[in-house]
Amino acid sequence: MSDFRGMRLAAMRAKIAAIESGGRTDVGVLPFGDLGMDGRLPGGGLPLGRWHEITGAGLEAETSAAPAAFAALAAAPLARKGEAVWVMRRDDLWAPGLAGLGFPSERLIQVCARDEAETLSVMEDALATVGVTAVFGEVEAVGLTAGRRLQLACEKRGATGFVIKRRPFGGTAKTEAAGSVSATRWRIASAPSEPPAGEFGLGAPRFRVALERCRGGRSGEWILEADRAYSWEAGDVAHPLRLVADLGDRELAPAQPAVRRAA
Repeated sequence: MSDFRGMRLAAMRAKIAAIESGGRTDVGVLPFGDLGMDGRLPGGGLPLGRWHEITGAGLEAETSAAPAAFAALAAAPLARKGEAVWVMRRDDLWAPGLAGLGFPSERLIQVCARDEAETLSVMEDALATVGVTAVFGEVEAVGLTAGRRLQLACEKRGATGFVIKRRPFGGTAKTEAAGSVSATRWRIASAPSEPPAGEFGLGAPRFRVALERCRGGRSGEWILEADRAYSWEAGDVAHPLRLVADLGDRELAPAQPAVRRAA
């Protein structure tokens, strides 16, 4: 009798652990390749089999250029292993630009949806499809119910979702319910590029990246660069984003008392 109770307790503990970890525990993480950055993410990298929020500021809320580029670069290693589906409401995604950044555009499937409800529905179907490893969706707001449905779809096949917060036709911003079931929330902005040492002109694209919220991790802020962008070698690197500077957790020097000079 005691062995039977022990087995039931062990099974119950395993079930609770699976629920707390988001259902699937075998999909792993996608490291960025920097210990300082990966150390702030649970498991040492971007959690896979979950969905992530990526947003911008100012005009990026409508154009979403920098958030879309960051999302594509972050998911490029996943797209090399399967198909990637991009669901949008405004047909302005430029695949050659993504290819120049190192994203395997030959694996990209573009879908244009009529409204946000259809966008979320297509995302769910794509996440639960065999062979799909990454799904992007341009959505202004994700409610709690829609967020849970996305997570269940991620868990079905272990695919990873990227919700790019975008208001493609302008207008008044929607009021979003407090709270979210996304694994992480990122805020992306463009950053000034720098040419290689001793050279002139523009350097590789750079992004100011802020990890605003992370389940089981810590927030932080960095400058990332698209490594070997617009080069035939872009697909040969382990991860197309590399850390340039860490902007978070920098302590200011203590204020020094003013020294009075004798008149």
